[in-house]
Amino acid sequence: MKRPLADLLSYLMRRPSPPPSPSPPPEEMAEKPKRKHSGWKCMPYIIGNETFEKLAGAGLLANFTVYLVSEFHMKQVEAANVVNIFFGTTNFAPLIGAFLSDAYAGRFNTLAFSSIISFLGMLTLTLSAAVPQLRPPRCPSPAANSVPCPTPSGLHLGVLYLSMALLVVGAGGIRPCSLPFGVDQFDRTSEKDREGLKRFFNWYYFTSTLALFISMTVMVYVQDSISWPIGFGIPTTLMLLALILFFLGTPLYVHVPPNGSVFSGIAQVFVAAFHNRRLPLPSTTAALYNPISHDPFVTPLPPTHTFPFLTKAAILSPSIGSPPNSWRLCTLQQVEEVKCLIRIIPIWASGIICFIALGQQWTFAVLQSMKMNRHLGPHFMIPPGSVGTIAMLGLTLFIPVYDMVIVPIARMITKLEGGITLLQRQGVGLVISIFSMVAAAMVEKKRREKSLEGVAISVLWLMPPLLVMGVAEAFNGVGQIEFYNRQFPEHMQTLAGSLFFCSLAGSSYLSSLLISMVRKATDGEGKRSWLEDDIDEGRVDYFYYLIAGMGVVNLIFFVICASFYRYKGVEEVKVVKEGGGEGDIEVCKVVKS
Repeated sequence: MKRPLADLLSYLMRRPSPPPSPSPPPEEMAEKPKRKHSGWKCMPYIIGNETFEKLAGAGLLANFTVYLVSEFHMKQVEAANVVNIFFGTTNFAPLIGAFLSDAYAGRFNTLAFSSIISFLGMLTLTLSAAVPQLRPPRCPSPAANSVPCPTPSGLHLGVLYLSMALLVVGAGGIRPCSLPFGVDQFDRTSEKDREGLKRFFNWYYFTSTLALFISMTVMVYVQDSISWPIGFGIPTTLMLLALILFFLGTPLYVHVPPNGSVFSGIAQVFVAAFHNRRLPLPSTTAALYNPISHDPFVTPLPPTHTFPFLTKAAILSPSIGSPPNSWRLCTLQQVEEVKCLIRIIPIWASGIICFIALGQQWTFAVLQSMKMNRHLGPHFMIPPGSVGTIAMLGLTLFIPVYDMVIVPIARMITKLEGGITLLQRQGVGLVISIFSMVAAAMVEKKRREKSLEGVAISVLWLMPPLLVMGVAEAFNGVGQIEFYNRQFPEHMQTLAGSLFFCSLAGSSYLSSLLISMVRKATDGEGKRSWLEDDIDEGRVDYFYYLIAGMGVVNLIFFVICASFYRYKGVEEVKVVKEGGGEGDIEVCKVVKS
C-alpha cells in the first residue's frame, strides 16, 4: 500500500539543492540563466501546481488496494503484491528522473513532460473505472453465492497496467524536480530572496500536508460512498488544473540548464582509482589533486584514511595530461564525496526494514478495516482507505512535541544542538517500530477471534498501533531525510532526495517477496497459510510478529553500523602510513558539518 505519510516526510525535511560544484570558469558564465529571479511572483503557479498535483496523485492512489479488490476482483494478497511492486517501481523512478534532469533535460523540461504523462496515466485509470468495457463485469448478486466474481481479461489488465506505467514515469520526473525547481526561482545571494525562500518552504510543506489529508479523507470517501468514476475523475481534473497553472507561469520561470549528473562523477572516481591502482599513496596530501573551490555553497571535505584505494583517484602523476582527463584524475573533494556515499549505504539499508514494518501494517490495516465495524454514529462509515490518516495524525501531532518539548530537554542533558544525534534518532524509530508491530499483532489476534465468532469489533482498535507507527516514522523517517541532507555532500543533494524514495522502493519490493515466501512456507497439507486471501482464515498476527523479529535483527545491524559511522566533517586524528614507512598522510583537519 502506498504510504502518503512517507511522501509527506520527504517534503517536511528536504532542503534546497545547492548549485552544482565547482563553480564554472568565466568562459562558461554565458550558460547561466539570464532571466531575473522572480521569487514570489512564481510561487502561485509552482505551489498551486504542487498542491493540485499532490491532491490528484494521493487522491487517485490512496484507495488503490480497495479499487483492485472491489472493482478488478483481485484476491486481497494478490492486490497487496501488485500495489507493493507498483509503489516500489514508483519510488525507484525518481533516481532515473534525477539523472535525466541533471544530465540532459533540466528541471523545467522534466517537470513539464512528467506532468503531462501523469495526467495521461490518471485519465487512463479514470477511464478504467468509468467505461464498463475496460474493467471486469460486476459480481453476481449476493443471492448467487456459488457464482464467483468475473476475473479481469487481458484487455482489462492491459489498460490498468498501462495507467500504472504512465504514473510511474510521471512520478519519476515530478518527485525529484518539483521542490528544487521552486528553489531555482530565488536568488540566494539576495537577503530578500533568502527570506522569501523560507516562506516558500513553509507554504510548500503546509499545502502538501493539507493536500494529503484531503486526499486521504474526502477523496477516499467519494470513491467508496459515491462512485469510483467520480472519485477518480476529480483528481484527474485537479491534475489538469495543475498542468494549466504550471504552464501559465512559464514567462516568469528561471530555467537552470542541466549541469551533468552526479552519477558520472561517482563513476569517474572508481574508474580513476582502478587506473591508478598500482600507484603508491603519496607521503603528503600535497601530492593529491585538490584545487581550491570558489563555490560558497560547497563545504570542503578533509582527507580521510578510510577506503585508501579510492584516494588513488586523486594522485597527481606525470602520465596525466594537461588538461587532466576526468576519468584518470579526480579532485580530492570528489573522492571524499564518494566516500561519504559509501559510509551512508549501510545506514540506508537498515531503514528499508523499518519501512517494511510500517508499510505492511499500513497495507493490512486497510484489509483489516474491511472486516471491522467502521461506523462512527448512525450515518457515517469510515472508508477503508482513510484508516491510514490515523498514522498521519500521529506523525503530525508528534513532530511539534518532539521539536518543542523533547529536543530542548534532551539538549540540556546531552549539550547537542539537536538533543540527540541523527543516528540516535533513527535508532529510536527502529525500536518504536518493533513495538508498533507487536501492538498490531495483539490487535489483529483480538480482531480475528471476534470475527470468527461473528462479531465485528470497532475499527478504532487500530488506532493505538497506527499512532505508534506514526511516532516511529516521525523518528526514523524524518531522521533518515535529515541524515541524508546533512551527511550527503552538497554536490549530491539530488541523489540524497532520491535515496529516501529508494528506501520506500526497496521496502515495497522486499515486502512483496516476503509475502510470497511466507505464503509458500506456511502453506501445507491440512493447514492454511498465514496470509490467506480471506485474512480471517490466515494468521496476520503471526506475520506481524515475524516482521517484529526481523526488526530486532535489523536494530542490531543498525547499532553495529552506527558505532563505526563517522560524521561528515568531524575531526579525524588517525594517521595513515603507506608505502613501507615512506611517510604519513595527515588527516586531522577540522571542518564543521
